[in-house]
Amino acid sequence: MRKIKVLRIIARLNIGGPAIHTILLSEGLDKSRFETVLVCGTPEKSEGDMLYLAEEKGVRPIIIPELGRSLNFGKDIIVFWKLFCLIKKEKPDIIHTHTAKAGTLGRLAGLLFKLTYVLRPTSYDLKLIHTFHGHVLHSYFGRVKSALFIWIERFLAIFTDKIIAVSENLREELVKLRIAKPHKIVVVPLGLELERYLKIENNGPGNRDYKSIGIIGRLVPVKNHKMFLDAAKKIKNALGFSQRMKFLIVGDGPLRQELESYAERLGISEDVSFTGWIRDLERVYSELDIVTLTSLNEGTPVALIEAQAAGRPCVATNVGGVANVIEEGRSGILIPFEDVGSFAQAIIKLLSNPGLVKAMGEYGRDKVRDKFNKERLIKDIEGLYEETLCRYPYTLTGTSGHK
Repeated sequence: MRKIKVLRIIARLNIGGPAIHTILLSEGLDKSRFETVLVCGTPEKSEGDMLYLAEEKGVRPIIIPELGRSLNFGKDIIVFWKLFCLIKKEKPDIIHTHTAKAGTLGRLAGLLFKLTYVLRPTSYDLKLIHTFHGHVLHSYFGRVKSALFIWIERFLAIFTDKIIAVSENLREELVKLRIAKPHKIVVVPLGLELERYLKIENNGPGNRDYKSIGIIGRLVPVKNHKMFLDAAKKIKNALGFSQRMKFLIVGDGPLRQELESYAERLGISEDVSFTGWIRDLERVYSELDIVTLTSLNEGTPVALIEAQAAGRPCVATNVGGVANVIEEGRSGILIPFEDVGSFAQAIIKLLSNPGLVKAMGEYGRDKVRDKFNKERLIKDIEGLYEETLCRYPYTLTGTSGHK
């Protein structure tokens, strides 16, 4: 049987879940049944570039330099035309787009290509699939932009064969916003290579005279790092000299200088380390006692999955798909939106209870090992592709599928 050709499109391979996801899919699909062509643009300098991971996996993406994060009408027209020409050349069975920008331009180019076959004697049943990686239809943009993007997504969904949400919460939001009919939206959780984190000892970083609290992610408004710094100030005031503390902010982005200044104004700059991006995340998780997240919005936070695989308890704001990753009271503590006081108290509670820290670490590790592994992701996506092409029926293993 002829291989299924997949044209996978993402705006950029910046550091984060979507880039990891698309690279693992491009590398991991059964090569006797699937052929994948990965297309991407270029990230901004402060976002970090995961092209190195693609190279490590033997994935050689086609790079369209004009494709990036920001809206630019002139460049976007060029990207649209280049995608159309690429589709015409590759003639894929499936176009699978990831993230909003690539999802818009990629699906429009695919739709135009399908229209070129309307008056031809031969048919071409090109399938369009799009993955929503986060709750981008609110908290990322202003009300006017968000409303516009919702209408664009509703229009594109009419011509999209399957829409993938990476969490149950995200699927519920898409249904509530009437992006598409419920039967068209399926849940496929992220799948990651967790082996290197599963090997980390679950008895904490060992004997040292300080505790280490960390947050990992881009330094952008939606990640809400000021809440982390405010909580650090409260923790320091509450514990005084009874416990030495170290707060790590791992990542980079446009807000770095502003956050460094904010830490100075709070009087905690000596206790906070801005590390920038670190590739060796095993070393980071080994160093940390507790991993946190303060986001205003999230899809499926990769850092929390990795932290649990490393046996580290998590304290996080209960937003977006976080509750699909952290089980309240079992693998971590979920805090109401922007409640700095409760956030600080949750961390203090864990610092004073080593037994609870160890129990949460063990429970979280067992949970993510089964739910968020790469093998499950590959199996689910392969099955979804074959079902979309009407080759075989398939029931998703990572979720009910909502068929």
